[in-house]
Amino acid sequence: MIRVEHVLRMDFDEFTGTIQHRLEFSGTGETVRAIRATLSTLGRRIPAGAAEDLAASLPMEIRWYLTGAVHEHGQRFDWREFVDRVGDLENADHADAAYHAQVIVDLVHAQVPGSDFQQLRDQLPESEDDENWGKLFELIDAGGWEETRGE
Repeated sequence: MIRVEHVLRMDFDEFTGTIQHRLEFSGTGETVRAIRATLSTLGRRIPAGAAEDLAASLPMEIRWYLTGAVHEHGQRFDWREFVDRVGDLENADHADAAYHAQVIVDLVHAQVPGSDFQQLRDQLPESEDDENWGKLFELIDAGGWEETRGE
């Protein structure tokens, strides 16, 4: 039996609107800033090919944050450094930046084929040491935003 993945494709407005709702932001500007901060930083961490694969199913404007906005893919940094970088770009504190990244990556997870998302996870060590990228996937592993919020 062949498993068929059904992924609801969103356009830019639907993607940003969903994130704005989930993060309870009042404006599109702060929403786009959070998305850009998370995805461009993630794009810097993973190899270019993995970023392109992950981005392929996302809206064109969102795709650009993972690929076109990144000039050096495959940088080595851990979860803490990732959150620090996202927070700096987003102008958010550490806890908010971490949560925003989890919510954004959860929506990305819902938008891309499972094999492309697994490739992302394979690029990021999820052990309990200082890399500990498992924290990025905590919301997904708990069932996703909709499941944990009862929607």
